[in-house]
Amino acid sequence: MRCAFGLIFALSLCAQEAGSGIEVRSNLTVESAASGARDTGGFRLMLYPAWKLSSHWTLAGTLQFRSRPFFLEDMATQGYGVRNDVLQLHLTYATYWRGGSLAVRAGELSSVFGSFLLHYDDAANPLVDMPPSYGYYYRNVTSLGLTGGQAELSEGKLDFRAQLTSSSPANRRSVFDRDQYANWAGGAGYTIRQGLRVGASAYRGPYLYRGFPYYFPGESRPVELPATAWGVDAQWGRGHWNTSGEWQHFRMPYHAIPTFTRSVVYAETRRTLGPRWYAAARVSSVRASALNDFSVYEFAVGFRPAARQLIKTAWQAQAGPGVNGGSANVIAVQYVIGLPSFSLTH
Repeated sequence: MRCAFGLIFALSLCAQEAGSGIEVRSNLTVESAASGARDTGGFRLMLYPAWKLSSHWTLAGTLQFRSRPFFLEDMATQGYGVRNDVLQLHLTYATYWRGGSLAVRAGELSSVFGSFLLHYDDAANPLVDMPPSYGYYYRNVTSLGLTGGQAELSEGKLDFRAQLTSSSPANRRSVFDRDQYANWAGGAGYTIRQGLRVGASAYRGPYLYRGFPYYFPGESRPVELPATAWGVDAQWGRGHWNTSGEWQHFRMPYHAIPTFTRSVVYAETRRTLGPRWYAAARVSSVRASALNDFSVYEFAVGFRPAARQLIKTAWQAQAGPGVNGGSANVIAVQYVIGLPSFSLTH
């Protein structure tokens, strides 16, 4: 069910027996990537602290420490160093009943739009990269945390989510930045049968700010230009196969220049080859009103040498007008290891 947004919610659900407690889980990814334009190496450390205050209240977070570059989209930008990101940091009230649950959160939250952010962690993502609509730099759905509140409800085969934030998933703003405007996002899903779920989501709200590279002289005030996005998603798993996909459409209005629209569709599948091996592939297509269309093809083989360890070897290629052949082909290797967890309960 979609109601559990991220691993932290699952942790608070499983820990109901304890009156209170603290747990910190983590994993480390070391990566090497090579393309015709640039060779890089990097790391990412993910921390999942959770403080269970009572049977209903939890303070939890997702913290990221990473080198730059690390993500494949970093290969097209300049700059080296280490940075940290607060992906989630929220106070949650959760209650459960037979066949259902309700969770209310406030703080730094992952966007509830789409479905990919549920397996954003390298240990859960069977491939190396993200679908083209997700990311950090001028993507339609930010991977960073948004300040706001949300509610999640599940009842039987249905799940719902609603979120109100201080900036747009298309252009995340810090609480200390100018040009913050209320944005809403929401979605729903239905589990047709075990292993098969379909869903839909949307967001709307102002996305521009006055320092944005595409905010041109003479443009209307950012508050008068609300972005709109909607999408559908599906997940199916049976036996050795797990498949998921999304279709998304984004509309970014302007007055000084033509309104920008973008559609993204991708399908992803993973096949378990044995107790330690799997193969995965993702095909994505991007169509835009003002930029060149392109497609992305990704393939990976994963091997688990030991418990909580994963080695992924991946290849990615882009195709389309204006795509440089050298920089559009990337080979990457990731080593992901789950570090010892810390817990204290009473």
